[in-house]
Amino acid sequence: MTTSSTAAVSQRRAVHVALWVLQALLAAFFAFAAVPKLLGDPMTVQMFGLIGLGQWFRYLVGALELLGAIGLLVPRLAGLAALGLAGVMIGATITQLFVFDSLVLASMPFVLCLVFLAIAWGRRRSIPMLANR
Repeated sequence: MTTSSTAAVSQRRAVHVALWVLQALLAAFFAFAAVPKLLGDPMTVQMFGLIGLGQWFRYLVGALELLGAIGLLVPRLAGLAALGLAGVMIGATITQLFVFDSLVLASMPFVLCLVFLAIAWGRRRSIPMLANR
């Protein structure tokens, strides 16, 4: 192996490891974020009441967050899970902007959406494999 190919392999490995660390941290974050939604925490119930779509939506968001968190930890599902969570974060951004009228609160789900898109890009090889099955 040449020096440049060794460096490229080393760089790919570092990116691979960094993605897994990021995925594990985000999986933990979203698993913990899903629990109050699924268990009916009063503050979460009130917040989703303000959204105006009904409490079924709280359960849907909680389930999507929990499934996405689990999917981030499964190698074959990681890319698709990241895309799904990016979609959830787009919805959260729109909700923060237009329902709660807060640009500041909308910034966190927007940044998380960009992070999930970066993860999906890094795991893009796993997404077509799922479609072929």
